[in-house]
This record gives sequence, C-alpha cells and structure tokens, in this order.
Amino acid sequence: MESRKLAALLSSLISQLLLLILLLFPSFSSSSSDSTNQRFNPFPLVQHFLLSQEIAAASLSFSKKKKRKRVDPDPDPIDVHPPSGVGIGVVVRSPDSFKGCFRMTASTFEWLSGLLEPLLECRDPVELLPLNLSAGVRLGIGLFRLASGSDYAEISSRFGVSVSVARFCVKQLCRVLCTNFRFWIAFPSSHEIESLSQGFEDISGLPNCCGVIECARFSVGNSETSCEDNIAAQIVVDSSSRILSIIAGFRGHKSNSRIIRSSTLYKDIEEGKLLNSPAIDIDGVAINQYLIGDSNFPFLPWLMIPFAESRPGSYEENFNSAHKLMRISALRTIDSLKNWGILRQPIKEELKMAVAYIGACSILHNSLLMREDFSALSGRLEDYQFQHPSNKDSILEENSNNRNARIVRSALAARAKKSNSSRT
Repeated sequence: MESRKLAALLSSLISQLLLLILLLFPSFSSSSSDSTNQRFNPFPLVQHFLLSQEIAAASLSFSKKKKRKRVDPDPDPIDVHPPSGVGIGVVVRSPDSFKGCFRMTASTFEWLSGLLEPLLECRDPVELLPLNLSAGVRLGIGLFRLASGSDYAEISSRFGVSVSVARFCVKQLCRVLCTNFRFWIAFPSSHEIESLSQGFEDISGLPNCCGVIECARFSVGNSETSCEDNIAAQIVVDSSSRILSIIAGFRGHKSNSRIIRSSTLYKDIEEGKLLNSPAIDIDGVAINQYLIGDSNFPFLPWLMIPFAESRPGSYEENFNSAHKLMRISALRTIDSLKNWGILRQPIKEELKMAVAYIGACSILHNSLLMREDFSALSGRLEDYQFQHPSNKDSILEENSNNRNARIVRSALAARAKKSNSSRT
C-alpha cells in the first residue's frame, strides 16, 4: 500500500478512536473541586494520539524517500519574541524583535529565508534523524547565534531543539554563506570603479581612491590558540561601508604591515590584477588607483598613509584631515561587525569556526546594505579614535626608496589643500 494511503487510513482510524473517547466521557469537567468524584480526563490521551498521528504520518512520508520531505504547516514558523523557549510556531511581527534577535528587519529575514531555502534544506546530519525544520527555523537558529552570541544551550531552549541540532544549524548557515554567497564580497568591475572612486572624492576631494584598508582583531577564547588571544581580519571597504575584500585568520599579534604583505590582496595588486585602471593626472603627476590605510601599513605607491608630522594649515594637515574622513567608512564597518554578538565577545570555538563567523557576518553585512537595511550598521559616525602617526613611520618614510609613493602623496596633499580652500 502507498505511504500516502496508509497515512490517510491511519489518520482516519485515530480520528474515530478520538471520537469514541469523547463519546464515552461526555460529562467531563476540568473544574470539578471534588477530588473523589473527579471524572477521568481524556484530553492528555487525546493529545497523545494527535502527536502520534503527526509522527506516524511524517514517518510514512519519509519511508520511501532518501531525501527529507519538509513539513511546514505554518508559513511563519519562528517564535523569537518571548524571553524563554515557547516553541517555534509563530513569528512575532515586531520590528524591534527582529532587529534585536536577528539584526535585520522581518522583510529581510523573509527574503533571506527564501533565498537560502534550497541550500539549507538539502542536507541533514547523517547521525541525526531528519530534522523536519523549515528553512526559516534553520535560518533563525543560525542568525540568533550570530546576532546575540548566545550559547547552544540557550538556543536549544529558545527554539525547542537539541543542542546538537542547534550547533548543526549554525554551522550549516555559516557554510552556506561562506561557500555559496562569498561573491557578495568583491571588488567592483572596471566599469563600476569610477562610481566607487567618486564616492571618496565627494567626501574628501581626493580622486582615484578605491578603498580603505583596515585590520580588525577579534578575541578568541579557545585553548587551541595557545598564547594568542585574538585573530585578525584584513578588510577593504568603500565609502558606503560595503566590504570589498576580507581575509581572516591571521594571528592577532602580527602587525598590519606583516599581514598585508602576506595576503593575496598584496600579491594581486603588485601583479596588476587589481587597481589597474588608467592613471589620472594631477598637476603633471600620474595618480594610479590606490587604497588608504593608517600608519601601521607600509607606505606604497598604491597605499597612502598619513603624514607623520604636519603643521597647522599646511598641505600635510589637509591631507591628513581628508585621510581621516575617508577612513570613517572602514572604522564604521568594523564597529558594525563587532556589534554582531558572536564577534563582540571572545569566540569560544576552534579557530576555523571563528573565521567562519567573521566571514558569515561580513557577507550578511553586505547583503543588508544591498537591501538598504541598516539594522546592523553602526550608528556612530565621527567619534572614532584615530591613531596619531608615530615618529617611527616618519623615519621609515625617510629611509624609503619608494620615491614614487612620496610624489603621489604630495600631489594628493596639494589637491586636498586646494579642495579644502574651495570649500571654505
């Protein structure tokens, strides 16, 4: 007999049995105060049969299929608003609830759930029974871990799943994002680079800048890192705080200069694979595309750091002021990433998973900006702490043989002073 027909027959038999129970106990009253005369309560038995009916029907539907068949009777299957676990049957349509629990709006959550559905539901762990969880529930579990930083025990209680299932859903979401949606983080194409540069020029008056580079460090509370207590991620962003490149997993004690020189980004730029559009002319100086970074980065023709010393009103001071304005977008991005609960506190998992968290939060950061959902974007603007250039950097500049880098920065500094004068 086909599984559907067998399930239907079983459902019919159980329904008739439930009806018979109700007929046998028509005068049931749960409010009886006389314990000696209190009548038999059939409703626990009714609930037992109802649950058995659901399990039997679901089991039959899996019996002849290798793939798990999703049972999703409710289109909104997550309850995230109550402070404790109360099941997963209802989505609370409170904007504050979604932003607080998932760091995104309800509409973005639904969009992301639909987008990831075939990837989140395609595979269950071999050692567990079919999870029978919709894409929305799986996404909710994963996002809640990223957004709040809650441990697996709390997630298990809130969503009504086992700790092992919660852990699987979190890892599954990170794997799907970092594997299938890493293209959301990429340098723009050659025909898009002009608008990117224009964004920085509108802010600072400096042309042909293609990004701000920073190194963010995240705490890792795991014995695997031995004496290391953090890991570093090298990030490049545009003027709107969109991440263009991220490379995570460096040991946190390494300097920014060492990190960039060991990165694929450095190799790609040096080999002309990136920042390779035609130069522009500023007062007879060819200005190729470049990035800006703080004084902990090396001073290169394509990487402009601030002047170590500047006199009030000088073109060096104007350049440093413009430099600070452009760096705000990167500092805001790092601040936004650290607003994700999982990155705000020490990550108590193995290094590989910590890197996956950084990548997943970065991809989500860009996806939210793409949808103009600013739920997870830092509200801070200009109150960031800027490191003052050190004398050490000045000495390094004087000893540098990279004359071209000094010529480019001087030309940009002259443009910054001219731009500042025209604005005032």
